Amino acid sequence: MAYMSMGEAHRRINDYLNRFSDAVSSQDGASLKNLLAISSHSPSLHSLADALNVFQDASRVIKQFDKYSQFGEILLPLFRSLQNYKLGLLVDSYQAFEKSVNAFIQEFRNWESAWALEALYVIAYEIRVLAERADRELASMGKIPEKLKGAGSFLMKVFGVLALGTVHLCRSVIRSIETARIFDFEEFPVRDKVTYMYYTGRLEVFNENFPAADQKLSYALTYCNPHSEANIRMILKYLIPVKLSIGILPKISLLEKYNLVEYSNVVQALKRGDLRLLRQALQDHEDRFLRSGVYLVLEKLELQVYQRLIKKIYIIQKQKDPSKAHQIKLEVVVKALKWLEMDMDVDEVECIMSILIYKNLVKGYFAHKSKVAVLSKQDPFPKLNGKPVNS
Repeated sequence: MAYMSMGEAHRRINDYLNRFSDAVSSQDGASLKNLLAISSHSPSLHSLADALNVFQDASRVIKQFDKYSQFGEILLPLFRSLQNYKLGLLVDSYQAFEKSVNAFIQEFRNWESAWALEALYVIAYEIRVLAERADRELASMGKIPEKLKGAGSFLMKVFGVLALGTVHLCRSVIRSIETARIFDFEEFPVRDKVTYMYYTGRLEVFNENFPAADQKLSYALTYCNPHSEANIRMILKYLIPVKLSIGILPKISLLEKYNLVEYSNVVQALKRGDLRLLRQALQDHEDRFLRSGVYLVLEKLELQVYQRLIKKIYIIQKQKDPSKAHQIKLEVVVKALKWLEMDMDVDEVECIMSILIYKNLVKGYFAHKSKVAVLSKQDPFPKLNGKPVNS
């Protein structure tokens, strides 16, 4: 390092503090993230590390001004982490960085919007990198490598503050967790595992990967504290649409117990084959379903409702004339829909039947000229059995 005067060191520290304060006050996440990237080999951060090693009383500079001191719990350990990283003291660097980012998380929760998500992603990346390097240092000293496990707990904590609307950042944090495969998921505290499975399950709902969403959200529900009714309700709010999409209907008593009655008519519509009731339920609770991000999932249940309606027609015909039960005239379906105040013509119904057959919700074929759907005599209405409708 070239010679640096005390005055120059003081100027560089002040410059960093000003940039940090300005990034927060202007909600500039892109600038803030660059100030937190300890391992990035940034020339400005290297310069700051040199300044900190010359000017040994950075805490006094921070405490001099309110615009700096309010972030003291983030900045002081961040400075220590940067100093130690430059000196090659990786365990000390990791430990200081962990204190800094825990304070950052607390601040992040207090900010009114998620403007700092980019900075949060950088923190998630940095803590994993620093933990891996700290563990290599511990191993070289004959000590037990344990920092990566601590970093894993922190990465899961990040899901407590992530806004799922920013999906690409969620995926980035997931990659940070899954890349660090040295730790065993089952070794983490139950609350961390439940939180992680809840948020990654929600992300799978967004991606319409319903088997994975079912597995993750069911895990969260199974291991959630049974006395935490609010948390159980949060999980069920997403697990119920997932279960509905794979053909599993909840009991009305469950919906009532956890105040999720907005799903009651959706469930009844699926049981009855009542398309009008499903659409009315979606309309009545549109805002709530849109805010939760499950509206499109519920809207796609229409195919299952159509399947149930055709099945009811099949059952009625079977009672009247078993030999012709498997022949469903499209005009009969049109009449059933009109009774439900759903105005569709034969061509529209034929299109719907084609989709049901294509997606294996109905087994059969069309006698196009006679406008009749001929159903299979063996299992004409396959069950989903916990699998989503074929794409």
